[in-house]
Amino acid sequence: MKPNPHALKTTGVLASTLTAIALASACAGQLTSSGDAGGTSGTGAAAGSGAGGHAGASTTGGAGGGTGGTGVAGQATGGTGGTVSGTGGTTGGAGGTTGGSSGTTGTGGTTGGTSGGVGGAGGTGGTFGTGGTSLGGASTGGSGAMGGAATGGRAAGGRGAGGASSGGAATGGTTAMAGSSGTGAAGATSSLDCTNVPAMPTSGASTHTSGQGGSDNLAWQIWSNAGSGQLITYSGVPAFSASWNNSGNYLGRLGFEWGNKPQMYTAFGTITADFAEKLSGNSGNQWSYVGIYGWSNNPCIEWYIIDDSFSKMPVNPGNCTNMSNSPLTVDGGTYTMCVRNTSGTGGDRCGGAASWNQYYSIRHDNRSCGTISVTEHFKAWAAAGNNLGNLLEVKVLLEVGGGQGTADFSVANVQKTM
Repeated sequence: MKPNPHALKTTGVLASTLTAIALASACAGQLTSSGDAGGTSGTGAAAGSGAGGHAGASTTGGAGGGTGGTGVAGQATGGTGGTVSGTGGTTGGAGGTTGGSSGTTGTGGTTGGTSGGVGGAGGTGGTFGTGGTSLGGASTGGSGAMGGAATGGRAAGGRGAGGASSGGAATGGTTAMAGSSGTGAAGATSSLDCTNVPAMPTSGASTHTSGQGGSDNLAWQIWSNAGSGQLITYSGVPAFSASWNNSGNYLGRLGFEWGNKPQMYTAFGTITADFAEKLSGNSGNQWSYVGIYGWSNNPCIEWYIIDDSFSKMPVNPGNCTNMSNSPLTVDGGTYTMCVRNTSGTGGDRCGGAASWNQYYSIRHDNRSCGTISVTEHFKAWAAAGNNLGNLLEVKVLLEVGGGQGTADFSVANVQKTM
């Protein structure tokens, strides 16, 4: 009852990448003590703060003199120089014991500062305490003090450079252009293990070449234009085999049949179907559908949920208009939902309609095993204003438009939970 397939297409667009890099630098200062008196004590500047801030200059004690005074946090005070210009004291002044705080409080280095005889060398400037890391910025310790001059040696405070803090450049990922919003549904939970699919039954087989029969979820039906196909069912087992040989349009199916008492789908609770199939042969370059199939009346609707085909999914039934809420995401896949009008090739199940609508949910990728949340498709169709009316059947389907081959369904189990 179908036209030749066409290809569906989806597109996507990539968005651009943004990059940001932050850079900070540091600077330093220097203080100098006086000459003849051995230099007055220098005062260390406050240490730099993190994230590329300026590191404070730190001074060391002047050379010579008696024992230097003890520094305090943030200020390193050197000892007082000797009274005679050019004559170093016996003991170099002690540098401040505590370095200035930088981010977190660093520990200032101790200043040795040994004076010479005449014009002794100034004490070695204390190294800066390590600056606290701030936003990834490294804090570099100060350089050593310069040697004192011969006259009353001047000890130049070491310069600490604030560490440059560069934030890591973060490259944004590309973003595909969003498609239609579509509809989402959770889908059913199934115990079907598609990694260990059951084998085909080996007993209880019945072969059918036309008509319908069975009961509950083992109701079967076979139909073809040319009448050269077969359907094999198995006693008490939801499984079947279909075969065709240039049968024109061939349909073989197994599941629930409610033709003698159709009702709205909501009356049957939640409907799901497990299926596992293996295709061989071909469809003669015509359409081929594997999935769930049925009819309803008031209104007369022929409907499909298609999960597999001899062709690459998604197949195109032709002249199908997308529903307003298409696509539907459910059961780990995406389905295009559409509506088309047809007069079919073999009539309808609604009592002689001249034409009728077909509803389709067409999965975007082929799968030969899984669970189909049938009710979720019905709900999505209804949400777009495409009501089903009263259900006549819900069956696992194999349909082909030609060629020759077989389809073995080791699982074809339609279920309803009230």
